[in-house]
Amino acid sequence: MNKTLRNPYVYLLFVLPTIGLYCLFFVYPVFQSLFYGLTNWDGLSPAKYTGFANFEKAFNDDDFWVSVKNNMYFILFSVFVQVPLIIMFSLLISGVKRLQGFYKTTVFMPSILSTSIIGILWGFMYHPSIGLFNNFLGWFGIEPIYWLSDTKWAMLSILVTNAWQWMGFYIVLVLAAILAIPKEINEAAEIDGATGIQRAFRITTPLIMPVISVVIMLSIAGAMRVVDIVLVMTNGGPAGATDVMASYMVNKALRYGQYGYGTALSIMIFVIALLLTAIYQIAIARRQERIEY
Repeated sequence: MNKTLRNPYVYLLFVLPTIGLYCLFFVYPVFQSLFYGLTNWDGLSPAKYTGFANFEKAFNDDDFWVSVKNNMYFILFSVFVQVPLIIMFSLLISGVKRLQGFYKTTVFMPSILSTSIIGILWGFMYHPSIGLFNNFLGWFGIEPIYWLSDTKWAMLSILVTNAWQWMGFYIVLVLAAILAIPKEINEAAEIDGATGIQRAFRITTPLIMPVISVVIMLSIAGAMRVVDIVLVMTNGGPAGATDVMASYMVNKALRYGQYGYGTALSIMIFVIALLLTAIYQIAIARRQERIEY
């Protein structure tokens, strides 16, 4: 038995199925995408090699850069609005003595719901005539707002809906980090006269910064791959005002049959997401180095 376990081919035997599945479902599609990104292909007829024409078209496509800008809105909203709210709610729930499990379950519930359900639900809430928000505004004599069909409000409406869906998942992560802090630390600070707000921002928040950094990174990655909530609620409208890169790619490939161009867009999305993630990781690493020194 020991002789068998010392044989490296035994481990290779167990690893090979996983490597095979990885190559089949990741490596092969990546190289296939690289090939089709260099072609003019409608999904049915034979692909015609066009070189980097699709990438040149993307760089000169104003609508694509609008979708890039919309993805940046998702990132900025996630980092500067969603993350502070996540920290605030996590701190509030951590201070609850009774029914803490109920609150954790309640905030986590939207994360396990289908995006289609959430999109339809919030679509009714945004409805111009029977929606909850416009009925509330009507009590103050404010005219109905066309939340999802007005270019001034459509993007913000989707940002709020997306944040509502995923905040609970991140709150649970941050809350777990807060509850893992030894109680003696907060008790010592309380004896020294520190208020609840001082303990929250000078003790608790610095101690959970590694988890907050992970939450920010996950939020950036999630903002780059957001697509389903956009397709369900507006399909990129009105007039492309809410199109993100992934929804623009899906519409170009499936709606207009430009599979070659859509594949080129997917490669660009992958590269942009990779660059943003790498930049954030480098920034975090440098910050960690400064703290250690």
